[in-house]
Amino acid sequence: MEGFAAVDFGFAREVLQRGIAALYLVAFVSTLNQFRPLLGERGLLPAPMLLDWVGTKKSRRRMLHPTVFLYLRYSDRRLLLLCAAGIVVAAALVVGIPQLGPPWVPMLCSIVLWLGYMSVVSIGQTFYSFGWEMLLLEAGFLAAFLGSADQPPPTVVIVLFWWLLFRVEFGAGMIKIRGGREWRDLTALNYHHETQPMPGPLSRQAHLLPRWFHRIEVVGNHFAQLVVPFFVFAPLLSIWIPGPVPQIIGAVAAAIMIATQVWLVATGNFAWLNWVTIVIAFSAIGMPGIGAVEATEKRAGPPQGGAEWPLWPGIPLYWLVITSAVGLLVVALSWPALRNLFARRQLMNASFNRWQIGNAYGAFGTVTKERVEIVVEGSVDDDGLLWREYEFKGKPGDVRRIPRQFAPYHLRLDWLMWFLPLGRSLDDWFTVFLLRLLEADAPTLALLRTDPFEGEPPRWVRAVSYRYRFATRAERREGAGVWVRTRQAVVLGPLGLR
Repeated sequence: MEGFAAVDFGFAREVLQRGIAALYLVAFVSTLNQFRPLLGERGLLPAPMLLDWVGTKKSRRRMLHPTVFLYLRYSDRRLLLLCAAGIVVAAALVVGIPQLGPPWVPMLCSIVLWLGYMSVVSIGQTFYSFGWEMLLLEAGFLAAFLGSADQPPPTVVIVLFWWLLFRVEFGAGMIKIRGGREWRDLTALNYHHETQPMPGPLSRQAHLLPRWFHRIEVVGNHFAQLVVPFFVFAPLLSIWIPGPVPQIIGAVAAAIMIATQVWLVATGNFAWLNWVTIVIAFSAIGMPGIGAVEATEKRAGPPQGGAEWPLWPGIPLYWLVITSAVGLLVVALSWPALRNLFARRQLMNASFNRWQIGNAYGAFGTVTKERVEIVVEGSVDDDGLLWREYEFKGKPGDVRRIPRQFAPYHLRLDWLMWFLPLGRSLDDWFTVFLLRLLEADAPTLALLRTDPFEGEPPRWVRAVSYRYRFATRAERREGAGVWVRTRQAVVLGPLGLR
């Protein structure tokens, strides 16, 4: 690093800009496919009803994060246009077209993605209440100030990405240490691979690994989240320690965190949480030679206008002012998150301002010991004697079906179904969901893997709880499926239309 310019972090900038844009593309595609049946004009939790309640009252407006739908009345068509625009802009950034212009061009493109997706998240209610939503928003905001391809990235923005990575990893580590006892006695991963919200194709194999290996997993997790994050700031020591050592330390720290996130990707489906963390971790990997060529070119002479800035020749003054102001803004907004990291009652996935910058992160402070699934069944019999199951795309259903890999794509309905058995009562959206099944609503049925009645409305629907566990190797050899399940109780229904 040389003053304002992070000359060895050109490759990191490429990964950040293109990787974050790719995840925005996934997020907008997910929204395009799922928002309307979940939250649209006839959704399970209609966004127009929320916006009507907010109305023009300033006290209620402050409860929402900024959204264009406060000024342009929501419609499914406008939501579709917003998603289409987001997909086009994100694809352009992935290809690298805006980065060929001056730095304000990719800045405006990233700001469009940030504000557009925030407009969706703000009215997404429980279906958009996940920590990775605010993580993607904050990463997208920072990515707007990485600059264009003809100049090295600003040091202040690279350091802000380190600070974001630190909050994500260290915050998650502290949540676990302060959370369930299973993280302190090293037994958490005896259960996690089996009980996580949406298992992947390798989750069963991970669960069946020896218990001593699961203890090593937990120790490795604590090391990667509680110790390693401090070392991503090591490149700053190059101010006092010449040579490559500080940069190597930062790169090794990033590599360790990337490795742990890859393991989570391989053994589960956590939407884009792990993917965006991997992308952010590349901000700590400096590669001499990529960016150094740009540095040599920039030193060839002063910028147009004759003025030469002492921190970096060739960087426009307006860009220096903008990125410095962003640095001061993020530092100011991060103070509550810093205090939260060391607070006795640490908040998990909390936003402290309307713009979702400087957030607190964390996940899985406790681990569920048993997997209980709500299975939805329907019947066409007047007496409800024969019941058939609706299959979801990502959650366990048919015990012989191997879980699929969906991440970074986010199956929102499937995730919310996992939370149902953990609450004291079934959520309001679930009752509306059952109503849509009784109506054989095509957009709702499109969210499912299979409709046992092939588009015809059932006479009755009900919800039944089952205890699921992975089959042992011996059970599989004897012909069992991937899962073994035990019926518990009918928790709702039978319900029918009058």
